[in-house]
This record gives sequence, C-alpha cells and structure tokens, in this order.
Amino acid sequence: MTTDQEYREELRVAGGTTMGVLWAAPAGGPGAADGAEGLRLRAEELLAEHGAVMIHGLGIADAEEFHAAVDRFGDRLIRSYRGGNTPRVAVSDGVFTSTEYPARFEISLHNELSYAHSWPRRLFFGCLLAAETGGATPVCDGAALLAALDPELRARFAAGVTYRQYLHGGYGLGKSWQATFETEDRVEVEGFLRESEAEFAWTPEGGLRVIQHRQGILEHPVTGRPVWFNQADQWHPSNLPEGEAGTLLSLIDSTDDLPHWVTYRDGSPIPDEDLAKVREAARRHRLSVPWQDGSLLVVDNLRVLHGREAYTGARRVLVSMT
Repeated sequence: MTTDQEYREELRVAGGTTMGVLWAAPAGGPGAADGAEGLRLRAEELLAEHGAVMIHGLGIADAEEFHAAVDRFGDRLIRSYRGGNTPRVAVSDGVFTSTEYPARFEISLHNELSYAHSWPRRLFFGCLLAAETGGATPVCDGAALLAALDPELRARFAAGVTYRQYLHGGYGLGKSWQATFETEDRVEVEGFLRESEAEFAWTPEGGLRVIQHRQGILEHPVTGRPVWFNQADQWHPSNLPEGEAGTLLSLIDSTDDLPHWVTYRDGSPIPDEDLAKVREAARRHRLSVPWQDGSLLVVDNLRVLHGREAYTGARRVLVSMT
C-alpha cells in the first residue's frame, strides 16, 4: 500500500497475528525530515491496533543511532536487566544485546520478563546487521494464542504459574545469582527479591533458590482482552533442544537443582502435553518478517510474544525496553 505520506506501508498477517510494516523515506531524500514525525505517529497507530510494527529504511548503524530512534517514541528506558534469566550484555545506557543464545537454536515465543514482578510494556529491537539466513524475530498475538487453547487448558493457566530458580554462587549450571542480580551483595539481592514479592532461601553451598508466583493470563490494560502472558514454555525442560533435557536432568539429583523450571501455581507439574498444545497454538499464529540492516521493530510486550529464529552468519540485534 502506498500513502500520500513520505513512507510506504503494508500489513503482514499470519493466523491471528498482524504486523504493520513501514518503509521510511530515504535519508536526505525529498520529505525525509518532514516525514519522520508522521512515520512515528503512524507507527504508534499501528502498534495500538496490532501490537507490533516494523520500520525499514531507518539506517540504524550503531547503538547511538538505535538509542536515538527509540528516544523518538518518548518512552522511559529500563536501564537494568537485573533479575533476568537470560544472558545479555549492556551496550550503553538502556541498550542491551538481544539474548546471547547459540545461533543454531531458535528462541521460543515468549513475553519478556513475564516471570518477574514488573515487566516492560514495550520492546524495541534494532537490527545493525541481518543474518545470512534466518535470524528473524517472529511474533505471535497473545489473544489469538490464548483463544486457540481448549477451555480446560486455559483454566489451568488462568490460575497462574510458579517459577523456580536455583542460582549457583559462582560455579554450576546456568547463571549465578551474582550475574542475575548484578551484584555480589546478598543484602541488596534480598531487598530486590522482597520488593518483587518472591520467596527465597540461601543454600549451604552459597547458591540461591527463588520462587515466584505469577500470572498465566493477563487482561490487556488498553484492549481489555485476555492475553497469554507467561514463560512456562521457556522455563520447562521440554523446551530444551532434543536430547539435551535428558542430559541436563542426569547431571542433577532433583528438579529443584535445575537453573529454572516451572509448575502450575499450586505446585502441580505442567505436563509436556499441555505445553505441546501451547506451542502448536503459537506456531499457528506465528508471523515472521525478515530483518533488513538498519530496521526497527517495536512490540507491545503485554499483547504480543516474540522469539528468534535460528540463523547462520553474523547477526547483530540490539534491544531496549520501556
């Protein structure tokens, strides 16, 4: 679709997921400066309507230019990933690498930090360098995913989920508590966890066990629609690559010693079959738009799940959260 503005626009659809895609006017071209504000306003409209918008042609080449692109949306940046369970590196103030996970594996669809006491409302992804193959950031509408589940399964998740972590003290599987909470001060960690309404206990070996009771389904504050909002899929051993779950479980004496795992809120196990149904629903509504160098993707984190395709070659994607 071509508009009378200084940008092009179209909608991409897969199942119940829709993403707005915009192409900015070439830098230095006629109307580029005047069209920048119109482009942002249209991006806001598409984000409110569909929950995800990709903007091509911005020419984002480094962290500074990415930061500037995010700032145009006027949202306050989250400046720390404290408490996050995935590996990422702070590049600059409020700018992080996307999850650093081996390129040969995909990252399943999820809502960022939905296991935490508070979470980002929006996610901004900036592609400095697109992969040779794969590497897209797929999305999935959370209301569409939820509606695709049978009523009994929805009811089990509506009651909530319980996330459990074992964070070692410097040597072991997964992240240490020092890396997770960005400090070596136990008192500071305890204060953070109390504010997060988490249960916790230190182990004699210097590790830390954390239990967090969180929602499985959320009512979106703007649309009022119920949406899938949890990371049970990611925290469950069945999400591990084929063959790795058995290897991991063979290294520990109890599931309590897994770096992270999840149950239903009442502590009952989540069967593999339940999560297989969730993953199948997510696949039916999964939408993937390939990255281009210099592009920006904005996602309503409460409304839309995101993930990462496996890829080959170099890939450089930054993220900010607001």
